[in-house]
Amino acid sequence: MSLQAFNAVDLIEQFKSWKELFSEQRDFLIALDGQVGDSDLGITMSKAFAAASEALVAEGEGAGISKLLRTAGATMARTAPSTMGTLTATGFLRASKAVDGKNKLDANDIALFWRAFSDGIAERGKAKLGDKTILDVLDPVAASLEESVNAGKTLPAAMHAAEEAANAALQQTKSMVAQHGKAAAFQQKTLGLQDAGGTVGHLLIRSMADFVAHR
Repeated sequence: MSLQAFNAVDLIEQFKSWKELFSEQRDFLIALDGQVGDSDLGITMSKAFAAASEALVAEGEGAGISKLLRTAGATMARTAPSTMGTLTATGFLRASKAVDGKNKLDANDIALFWRAFSDGIAERGKAKLGDKTILDVLDPVAASLEESVNAGKTLPAAMHAAEEAANAALQQTKSMVAQHGKAAAFQQKTLGLQDAGGTVGHLLIRSMADFVAHR
């Protein structure tokens, strides 16, 4: 079976999957971030998603999709107030507004979700494409989802294409020079390295694609 649309229960389960994923990837992200950053990314993401997942379970499906996303964003902002914690929190808060009033999220709604998430991060982080950030993965993902919707693809097909777009975009970050955060101080030394923030974006999408395919 595969998922054709997210309901509130599915969303809570997706956050559980993200919680487990970022717990598993904690040390990998610490090492990746440590190459040109301050090594806190793995700690930030594992802490943020653990807290958000627990908050959503406590909130329950009756809260509805938009409120659950708002709770996730607010919890992350409070629990992990570092740069990536704040940006991820902003993404979920923006996504909450984009899907307000929806009881289920189909391919079109998921496209709206990730476009709002991506644009929110761009605005909050004052980043643009090519700056070697999570945006360089999430913007192509949003564009891929929009293309899939226009082509009439189902949610599983759209997410599969989005995962491929995320993977290609992540590889592209190796050819970029960092312009933000601690990594910006290293400039040319960041050339050839996979962006740590972009890796977070790829992991988010890969997990959602896998969730949709096997739910």
